[in-house]
Amino acid sequence: QIAGVTETTQHLEVGRDPSRPGVTAYQYSLTDAAGVQRALQCATDAQPAWEARGVAARSQIVKQVAVELAKVRGECIATMVKDGGKAAPEADGEFSEAIDFATYYADSLNNPAFFDGCSMKALGTIVITPPWNFPFAIPCGGILAALMAGNTVIMKPAPETVLTAWEMVKVLWAAGVPQDVLQFVPCPDNEIGQSLVTDPRTSGVILTGAYETGRMFQGWKPELRLFAETSGKNSLIITAAADPDQAVKDLVKSAFGHAGQKCSAASLAIIEADVYDNPAFMRQLRDAAASLTVGSSWDPSSIVTPVIRQPDPNLNRALTSCDGNESWLLEPGMIDENPCLWSPGIKLGVEPDSWYRRTECFGPILGLVRANSLEHAIRIQNDSDFALTGGIHSLDAREIAIWREKAEVGNAYINRSITGAIVQRQPFGGWKKSCFGPGAKAGGPNYVSMMAAWSQDEPPKETAVVTEVVSD
Repeated sequence: QIAGVTETTQHLEVGRDPSRPGVTAYQYSLTDAAGVQRALQCATDAQPAWEARGVAARSQIVKQVAVELAKVRGECIATMVKDGGKAAPEADGEFSEAIDFATYYADSLNNPAFFDGCSMKALGTIVITPPWNFPFAIPCGGILAALMAGNTVIMKPAPETVLTAWEMVKVLWAAGVPQDVLQFVPCPDNEIGQSLVTDPRTSGVILTGAYETGRMFQGWKPELRLFAETSGKNSLIITAAADPDQAVKDLVKSAFGHAGQKCSAASLAIIEADVYDNPAFMRQLRDAAASLTVGSSWDPSSIVTPVIRQPDPNLNRALTSCDGNESWLLEPGMIDENPCLWSPGIKLGVEPDSWYRRTECFGPILGLVRANSLEHAIRIQNDSDFALTGGIHSLDAREIAIWREKAEVGNAYINRSITGAIVQRQPFGGWKKSCFGPGAKAGGPNYVSMMAAWSQDEPPKETAVVTEVVSD
């Protein structure tokens, strides 16, 4: 059983293992309204002293986080397998990303150009509302960025993955982050959770979740500083000039890694007519997806593991029905009588204006759209409310140049899968309805500085040189 720093609670909640339906994996307590108020006041009182420690002192603690994380890799991977239904390799990659965030953000304010005539002031207290699909790396990165800028942090874990968040926060405390500076506050998603977001002592919120959640937060508090990465409906273009073997490999990985539960996952493949109409390509794509081992996250051979919960109405519709002229290239099905475990599905004949093309479904389902040409494919890809990730497979340098110029995506991928952004090498974030706030990408050189207010005190010196921050 686990509980937050604030001890006043309503009742025990149950944590589930998606691989073992009906089994109670753990229990945890929810903070009540009074506990939320105490947490906010504690964070407010602790913030000035934390900011006064200075950048160098905070940097040392954040670097120590990376050291402490390395000591508990196995335990934390096992927790994500249990709590989030992740395959161990998926959890391992996420854990490495958390270490990368620590080492990179620790040095993020070392660039002297930041302070060339300017000074920074922390925002105050930042609330972290992370997702369940990346329950370790994403909240860890948000917490460390806010701490490096001198803010105190209240961590409100996703209800589905409270245990993972608890294990992560304990590592940060062990590294030297004071408990009043970083507080763990699981609370219900009702007026109590709303009070945490809207309280005047909350200076900002880092959200990773649905676009509708971001709009809801803004409706509660229009003046809220909201730093949010939200929804995606991502697609991979495959042209007649693509290497079909590589395209199939990367498409399957993009669509069905972590059972499609990534905001960066390929939900659509927009395929040029010569390839779409080729039976050999479709047979190869079907066989590749059908060959993926589907099973419990505890089985090391499993590649497609359970979704976090029984499919919601959108995902259930996508998994169980076809609209209009759609048909199944590969029909999905429930496995082992586990309502969370589904084999991959691939829809043929998805129309550019269809329900599936417009709806984020977040599961092991892929739709195929036929395009007449590269230009037609790009128009379909760009005709979206979202702009998170996207890619192209083509060996024609002219096609790649056209796509690079015209693609409306936050993270662009060429001849590779469209998931797996790496800290510093490729910061992660989108635009359109995939982003709220200033838009600096997580894992990039301006993310930490976004968590502070900056003022210009004097003109910049002519000798100042702007350089990229490089971590060891």
